[in-house]
Amino acid sequence: MNFTRWSARLPRTQRRIAARADRGARRPKPAAAAGGGSVPAARCESADPSGRGEPPAAAPCDAAPPAAVPTLDGLSAHDLLGQVPALVAVVYGPEHRIAYLNDTYVGLFGSRTPGTPAGQALPELRELGLLPLMDQVLRSGKPRTVKSRRVPAGGPATTPGPRQEGAAPGPGRSRHGYYTFTCSPIEMAAPKVITPARPADGRAGEGAVDGTPVDGTPVDGLPVDGPIRDGAVRKAVAVPETVAVETVATDPGPATEPVRGVLVFGADVTDQVESAERLRASERLQREAAVTLQRSLLPQGLEQPDDLRVAATYQPGGTDAAVGGDWYDVITLGAGRTALVIGDVMGRGVRAAAVMGQLRTAVRAYARLDLPPHEVLQLLDGLAAEIDPHQIATCVYAVHDPNENRLVYASAGHLPILVRDPDGTVRRASEPTGPPLGTGGWLHTTGSVPLGPGASAVLYTDGLVERRDKDIYDGVAALERVFAGATGSPQVMCDRLIRALGITAEHDDDVAVLVLQHPARTGHDAELFHNAALELLGGVEAAPRARAFASGVLASWRFPMELRDLGVLAASELVANSLQHGTPPMRLRLRRTDRRLIIEVTDGDEHLPRRRRAEPVDEAGRGISIVATIASSWGSRRTPGGGKAVWCEFALPAG
Repeated sequence: MNFTRWSARLPRTQRRIAARADRGARRPKPAAAAGGGSVPAARCESADPSGRGEPPAAAPCDAAPPAAVPTLDGLSAHDLLGQVPALVAVVYGPEHRIAYLNDTYVGLFGSRTPGTPAGQALPELRELGLLPLMDQVLRSGKPRTVKSRRVPAGGPATTPGPRQEGAAPGPGRSRHGYYTFTCSPIEMAAPKVITPARPADGRAGEGAVDGTPVDGTPVDGLPVDGPIRDGAVRKAVAVPETVAVETVATDPGPATEPVRGVLVFGADVTDQVESAERLRASERLQREAAVTLQRSLLPQGLEQPDDLRVAATYQPGGTDAAVGGDWYDVITLGAGRTALVIGDVMGRGVRAAAVMGQLRTAVRAYARLDLPPHEVLQLLDGLAAEIDPHQIATCVYAVHDPNENRLVYASAGHLPILVRDPDGTVRRASEPTGPPLGTGGWLHTTGSVPLGPGASAVLYTDGLVERRDKDIYDGVAALERVFAGATGSPQVMCDRLIRALGITAEHDDDVAVLVLQHPARTGHDAELFHNAALELLGGVEAAPRARAFASGVLASWRFPMELRDLGVLAASELVANSLQHGTPPMRLRLRRTDRRLIIEVTDGDEHLPRRRRAEPVDEAGRGISIVATIASSWGSRRTPGGGKAVWCEFALPAG
């Protein structure tokens, strides 16, 4: 296959052809020899058509010869720096005297007189903090850079230094700008002094040709415009009313020590800085929206149970971290029982906060069903998979029952609850109970840990104990040590745990902490909390015994007569319902707190009662309706050992 016509389209082919043409142009052409040389077509020649040995005729070439490559030999430093769209200033000596300012610098700050110290003539360098940096560069010989220095609109606010005569100040910027300045050390050749030439009669003029003038000053109007090569010097020849300059070759003489200086280069980074500021502002607005959403989805005020003291703290991650999906909640279940929840949605941002809000709402709905903790997590697991199959969450759901002095819980991949006994011993509730929510297909189980009077417990998210350079369980161990010595109210304990574990406003993760205390009451407080229970064996005598027991207990607690009668009626209806629909063993339990009276009946049947409308001709079905009418609230639940509990509450009068 002939690649001649296609080779020009192959990658890099044109570049290689141009390079060969350039090398061929520089190489001298050899003399023509008969029968020698390269292929005629490559030299744009045609072969001898007759075959008689005549020299081939030149054929016209379609391709034009390659253009000459421009070089930098004709550019001076002045021309090069003058076209750079950046601020360029060259200074020399320990006082940083001005040697050169490019057009961009003059256009922004105005022109200056060469040779003037920068501290006087360039106040903008002082405002930008560059003068000390230039001193360091001059001493150390190493470049230094400062990033994103702000240049106000219209240039610096201070009065500029001396300018060249007749030069107007620079127009400055119409808006604030930002520049990144680099100060680099440079060395400049020492200036050669230009002196008048000797007269034709050989007498000395005003100065020597290659020495210092007699009066010590250069001749005015004789600048050195270009580099000096091959030992040539500029020679001034005095002509009446004119000055002629000619270059003559002389001995270069002894080498002169170069002058050290600093090149200040300011690159305009206004667009980059403004883009970064807009990005930061957008991220800040997004983070504020996520934090607002997160806080609005968290409980605005914790419910305070009768038998527990509870406090919680939530702290979002620092400004560089997006908000996460941590949440907590306290839910009163009735009959003195309290549910405590803490969870963490994996991921960050508004999406994680939205998923957190849906899970928290679902937890409150499932808690109203008064289900065991592991069943609540089973329902949450399926819901989390439906909300977002690519997102998981960890959660602990715990229930405190003051009658049993235990904390019954289920954990979905969450960190263990810590419980501190009254003697200061800290234990982990670390029974394995199930994987995180959203994984699906797993069965959760329920565990329990004692939480009697005087004990405390803490529930927390991984932001409190997790560090990038340590194992997470090292953080849990550190929390145990701090929790063992923490005292005070639950809110004080939350604050102490946050401070002791080094959580600051710049922490890179969300932190949620929930502390609960089961106080040991003595004195007057102990008089407000009482329990009384009666075992019922069934039979026709169970209802009269229950009414007599309830009347005596309520009288001993010195309740008003109206509340006492309502309590006796509610106890009678609950016992009658248990006798008709339940199975032994049965128990009547009365409990009072500082705010309510609780009446509860348990039996061995798992069928939960429900409130229904009884027809006028029905002889049964009105007991639960009567209880729901006279009581503040009522409910039922299944008990762990099998059976059920039906309860109702009465709010106590104030005082």
